[in-house]
Amino acid sequence: MVWRSVIISQPAKLKREHFSLVVEQEQSARVPFEDIAVIVLNNREITLTHPVLSACAEYGIGLFATGDNHQPSGVFLPFQSHSRATRILRLQLDMDKPTCKRAWATVVQQKIRNQAICLRTMNTGDAERLESYARRVRSGDTGNMEAQASAYYFPQLFGRSFHRSQNGWCNAALDYGYAVMRGACARALVAHGMLPTIGLFHSSEQNAFNLADDLIEPYRPIIDLHVATHRKTDNEQELSPSDKSGLVGLLNVDVSMPRGVMSTLSSIEQAAESFARLYDGGSELILELPKLIGLLQHRYEM
Repeated sequence: MVWRSVIISQPAKLKREHFSLVVEQEQSARVPFEDIAVIVLNNREITLTHPVLSACAEYGIGLFATGDNHQPSGVFLPFQSHSRATRILRLQLDMDKPTCKRAWATVVQQKIRNQAICLRTMNTGDAERLESYARRVRSGDTGNMEAQASAYYFPQLFGRSFHRSQNGWCNAALDYGYAVMRGACARALVAHGMLPTIGLFHSSEQNAFNLADDLIEPYRPIIDLHVATHRKTDNEQELSPSDKSGLVGLLNVDVSMPRGVMSTLSSIEQAAESFARLYDGGSELILELPKLIGLLQHRYEM
């Protein structure tokens, strides 16, 4: 089972030796490719060989590159040959609007419910207000309950003066966490034969990850809760290496799914699979989406 997140923040050379990734630094490390879900390259002096890229595709690993601001700026996705990729692409293109709208409403409802759980966990705001918003979501979210919920939720969680456009530690942490989670969603969708460009609700012609932006929505409160729990003053603009490690580590926290408690990364795989079943003739009732239960790290059997 893939579960490791490899974050490289110092100059290094990455190469492949048989079935393992070798990270050559002052103290070199070796990690089996089959254990890796995500690799984050967070230094401008990292070099890697073509066999490493090939292995990332072969083992279904998401490889993230960061920009000068140390935020994820690109992701290498394993577009492996899927046995039904062309068929699923046709199904994505042929999905009828009513089904898309009902599915989007289901996604929005779970996102708002998780926001309510986040407020309740932090003992702030009125979680019942958000629960009422979730109950009022209709097909296609025509009442724009998602926006109404967010307008109430973020000031309650981070303070009345907070807004998502301002500079500071909180927004830098949220952006970093969302970017990593979004990449994990895109990775899972591709693995199940879907093209992440074609979304249920998101449909920007300039966005290559519309469907990933649909899938990520109920996962966002996981990042929100972590950032609220570890919040620093906005005088501290930059994320530390430990901040980034903690945000990438959210892929391994437990969430509740219809099939039981599992890691966020495993739940993304199941959620993506349910999206594929939706395209293959299912209804919005078939979607499997996460319920926030805290920030406990998943315990893997070794």
